[in-house]
Amino acid sequence: MVQAIIHIALVVEDYDKAIDFYTKKLHFNLIEDTYQAEQDKRWVVVSPPGSNGTTILLAKASKPEQETFIGNQAGGRVFLFLGTDNFDRDYQEMIEQGIEFVREPKVQDYGKVAVFKDLYGNLWDLVQFHENHPMNARVK
Repeated sequence: MVQAIIHIALVVEDYDKAIDFYTKKLHFNLIEDTYQAEQDKRWVVVSPPGSNGTTILLAKASKPEQETFIGNQAGGRVFLFLGTDNFDRDYQEMIEQGIEFVREPKVQDYGKVAVFKDLYGNLWDLVQFHENHPMNARVK
């Protein structure tokens, strides 16, 4: 599976649940899982397979006033995409893994796309860009 995503940080409520979701359902690689005792912080970084270094930082709200951000993030449209070189294969595999798609596959001007939710309600576009689309190069 060859994929690409934008560089982002996602706020998560539970590191272990988030790691399981991304590594077991989306087959991301766990790049880093480090606890820094001196700061009482945990750094968790995952990366899609074949993404050539693109990563997601899974960030847990560390202060009570940040907890409301989790709800705001989950309820709004967070612009995220997961690019693929084989839409039908990855779409079918994600369905089999129990991923909830909120918009069925359709062909747009830029390529084939379907929208799915992660475990925090963030919406992701699963996209296979048309061959001549500039974003296609990021998925190779």
